[in-house]
Amino acid sequence: MAAEFLRQHGIDLQYEMSKVQFGDAMEDSLSADNSAHISVQAIHTLRGVRWYTKEPSTLWDVTISAGKVTSVIPHHSLERKSSLPPKTLNARELVLAPSLCHPHIHLDKCFLLSDPKYSDLEIVKGDFSEALDLTAKAKSRFTEDDLMRRGRWLISESVTAGVTCMRAFVEVDMGVRFKCLDAGLKLKEHFKDSCEIQLCVFAQEPVLSRGNNYPEGAALMEEALRREGVDVLGSTPYVEEDETLMRANVDWAVSTALKNGKHLDLHVDYNLDPKASSMIDYVIEVANAQDWTKNSCGKTIVLGHCNRLTLFSADEWRSFRTRVADLPISFIGLPTSDLYMMGKPNEKDNSGPRVRGTLRMPEMIERYGLNGAIGANNIGNAFTPQGNCDPMSLASMGVGLYQAGTKKDCELLYVS
Repeated sequence: MAAEFLRQHGIDLQYEMSKVQFGDAMEDSLSADNSAHISVQAIHTLRGVRWYTKEPSTLWDVTISAGKVTSVIPHHSLERKSSLPPKTLNARELVLAPSLCHPHIHLDKCFLLSDPKYSDLEIVKGDFSEALDLTAKAKSRFTEDDLMRRGRWLISESVTAGVTCMRAFVEVDMGVRFKCLDAGLKLKEHFKDSCEIQLCVFAQEPVLSRGNNYPEGAALMEEALRREGVDVLGSTPYVEEDETLMRANVDWAVSTALKNGKHLDLHVDYNLDPKASSMIDYVIEVANAQDWTKNSCGKTIVLGHCNRLTLFSADEWRSFRTRVADLPISFIGLPTSDLYMMGKPNEKDNSGPRVRGTLRMPEMIERYGLNGAIGANNIGNAFTPQGNCDPMSLASMGVGLYQAGTKKDCELLYVS
């Protein structure tokens, strides 16, 4: 939000940071009209980069055409700066690697804690029920300008960090109705040249339990799924009032996604209770019963959080992998949220094991052959007060979190 404040006072933080990073080379790359911004499309050649799959001691010149790399050739010493051709950037031996992705990020709830509009909604207890309550109060104040402003900053900061695609969640319920979705669709269109935004209409509120969102909530979700530009159905079975309704939520979500030809993204097993039944197994059961692989036209199922899986033994993991079989299921670990929200101490004496239970994604991929990634989830709200829009910060944190310090580990953290 600091960048928004500076922008209002005539300072372009992104431009100034680019000057720090690229120095005089940035000035060489400006278009003939002396525009104050580098256009991604304007750069034709990168001189002197380190290519991520080649020996670190070697430098390369990369040519780009129509947004794609067309040649990679060994680098020779740069000519003096005045002779750099137009649309050529002196990369100054920086690493060039594939762009990044946010596999799971909430577009409408970002930066609530740093926005003056919501300054009275402070965290006191720091638990999940309080986060739901504070977020509900914030949602009651959402306006289009507010949603666009915070969403624009999240996407801009992400693009600056190298993100070119994201799955962005926008909530639909009786409170906000289509406010968040409308803003998401506008942002998707606005950023289409720099970031592919896959919109997930998301039921954070109970869909089937009696309350403020019942029974109209499900109908609103289905209406939202028919909007052009919506790609994914998202739901949160664990917010329903009992296990029967949680299972009914899964039934509804799977059948509704299939009926509308959408991907499915569920928040499930957000607990560390060994006595609780796993809703993931029920998702697998329902997906098989409705023949997802045959009837989904190539659409996928993504399961986020899934903290209870971290209680598995090696034998349980192998059995679980067998049950997943060939279903197109991926798992998203959300470590920044889990580190903050899971393993809260006993309220009486501040004791307890304090287990965080975030998915051990490298192990899931390498040892058990499951598909997955790590994501930011929320940024700057009561569910996740900390964090930023740079996926590389998650990869860096993962070195310590997963005790993954080898070169192979780090390469896996980058691609996940």
